[in-house]
Amino acid sequence: MQGLSAQDKERLCQCLADVFSARSVSIDAMSILSGGAIQENWALDLTITGGQRDGHLSTVLRTDSPTGVAVSLSRAQEFSLLQAAWDAGVTVPEPLLCVTDMAVIGKEFCLMRRVGGTALGQRITRDMTVGGDREALTERLGREMARIHSITPQTHQFAFLDAPPDDPAAAELASMCRFLDEMDRPRPVLDWTIRWLQRNRPEPQGTVLAHHDFRTGNYMVDESGLTAILDWEFAGWSDRCEDIGWFHAMCWRFSGRDKPAGGIGSREAFARGYEGVSGIKIDQTRVYYWEVYAHLRWAVIALQQGDRYLVGGERTLDLGLTGRRPAEMELEMLRMTAPHTLGEAA
Repeated sequence: MQGLSAQDKERLCQCLADVFSARSVSIDAMSILSGGAIQENWALDLTITGGQRDGHLSTVLRTDSPTGVAVSLSRAQEFSLLQAAWDAGVTVPEPLLCVTDMAVIGKEFCLMRRVGGTALGQRITRDMTVGGDREALTERLGREMARIHSITPQTHQFAFLDAPPDDPAAAELASMCRFLDEMDRPRPVLDWTIRWLQRNRPEPQGTVLAHHDFRTGNYMVDESGLTAILDWEFAGWSDRCEDIGWFHAMCWRFSGRDKPAGGIGSREAFARGYEGVSGIKIDQTRVYYWEVYAHLRWAVIALQQGDRYLVGGERTLDLGLTGRRPAEMELEMLRMTAPHTLGEAA
């Protein structure tokens, strides 16, 4: 979306006025936000006259990029999950509205209150002036994930999500195999890793709502600590350890490779937070399995992102560079699946 035309802005303001029961809404400023490889995010500063939200409102308008990946949720679906997370006490941007009427700006979009801080993984893992005490932040993130996992098939129904799998590990592996079969390219290390995952698959232990992209780079921090958990477009039912493994995986530690919890802290601090809220002890052997899977999944997503550049015609530097990342993941998969390393989490 290359900005909005004058007509688009007029329709958007009228739409927002109707939803907010306001006499009028005007756009003071609008600018594209950095990040967001799957979706587009726009900072939108509004002046609202009348109604319950009378005054100035700083928001983010979130809509689709020109191309996407197959497993990404729609904006309306993502908004529904964001609302459920907000209601469960997860620290997320306040969800304001979702519009599916394509006549407004030509795409579905959702609007949420803008929060302060940075989500840049490289900065969070290096710059000690943001995020506050790192062990405290790590423990806080453990608590946040536990609140997400309090949403289960027994407490919530989401018609747009696939039915909860009886065996999340088997279902996730089958999904990765389908993607690789459709790509029809030889990737021997990925084949090796799939075989390792099949042979070491853990027994199912229940299903929760998994964020599916809970990692450094997808939460925001300011000078004092956490301000929001972001990017819910991949969420779905799975094993709780899938999220835990994704957060701890080497591929998401950025410059903090020696800090296993997201490149910022210790496994122990994260476990304190998670176990304190959930009452469930983390099984580190299961987490190791899902860390191996995290590298497989990120390699497949990187291949899909590369196709958006090579095949889909979305010529952005970020997508082109991401398409070269699978080799890094393959090196880590080989390290983690060597016979003597089973369960030896870094």
